[in-house]
Amino acid sequence: MLMQRREAGLLVVDIQDKLLPAVHDADGLLARSRWLVGVARDHGLPIAFSEQYPRGLGGTLAALREAAPEADVVDKLHFSCVAAGCLPPALMEKRQIIVCGMEAHVCVLQTVIELLAAGKQVFVAADAISSRKPADIELAVERMRTAGAVIVSREMVLFELLEKSGGEHFKLMSQRYLIGEQP
Repeated sequence: MLMQRREAGLLVVDIQDKLLPAVHDADGLLARSRWLVGVARDHGLPIAFSEQYPRGLGGTLAALREAAPEADVVDKLHFSCVAAGCLPPALMEKRQIIVCGMEAHVCVLQTVIELLAAGKQVFVAADAISSRKPADIELAVERMRTAGAVIVSREMVLFELLEKSGGEHFKLMSQRYLIGEQP
């Protein structure tokens, strides 16, 4: 199955002020997630940011919020966004959910497994997830794949949502996301 622009939404899990410094390759995760948020925004996908106990752990990083100022921001205490019942209708009405964020082996994993159980097609952007320990990232990816999630890269998201080359949209996306340095 391919990701389709009209069927997809992006969920960014818990990339928060006080949590980010603790994860593996924090700066890289932020840059790659911001890139993915920009791609989703420019494709017109609904975007939601989840926040785990924001009063204590801070909010979503400003760089991400600025990349998608219209995105929904939801808070939760459950590790899974699905169990928390916080995901906005604009996202949940989509058949396909693209997921990035942290921590891969806790909130991302539990959310992905419960999205799958809810009948969603779930695509995990493996180059835009992280945890404190690299081994936990690997185990989470393996478990999500075994559960039925499709493991993808950010460029897979970009090109599958584009569907074809040519035209003004392709030119715009190429200039913004492919020409020059990528995170």
